[in-house]
Amino acid sequence: MASGLDDLYRDIILDHYRTPRNRGRLEKPDVATQGSNPLCGDEIEVSLMIRDGRIEDVRFDGKGCSISQASASMMTESIKGKSLDEAKALIALFKGMMHGDETPDVDELGDLESLQGVRKYPVRIKCALLSWSTLLEGIELHEKSTRAAQGSTRTT
Repeated sequence: MASGLDDLYRDIILDHYRTPRNRGRLEKPDVATQGSNPLCGDEIEVSLMIRDGRIEDVRFDGKGCSISQASASMMTESIKGKSLDEAKALIALFKGMMHGDETPDVDELGDLESLQGVRKYPVRIKCALLSWSTLLEGIELHEKSTRAAQGSTRTT
């Protein structure tokens, strides 16, 4: 990767770290999940408001290194308004990029592509993935509770 591109990516990550988007907690989320990376002390909470199968609003809160916080900020921007299936597909694409399985598609990833440089530092990959794993856990929890609620309202 060219030095100029490295600088651009570094600037994007630092911008999201210094001025995080969607930081905070939703007052009445449909689901909120917490994640942590005990190896480096990163902690994150992701709260979601879901309407008609779409992520209407999302917030993150927590503490940690610049990579974990920037990744969470970029994640919230990229999933807001997406359906749960679209969000899960993006999670899979991002995780694949971070593990080197996928060649990133700039059109699908946008600014998230700037985090691919983290792959050069394997111990930092968990930092970048923390919010994404926490998001996936929240989506799966919401889907499970929705299925359970639908099952309990059915009559035989």
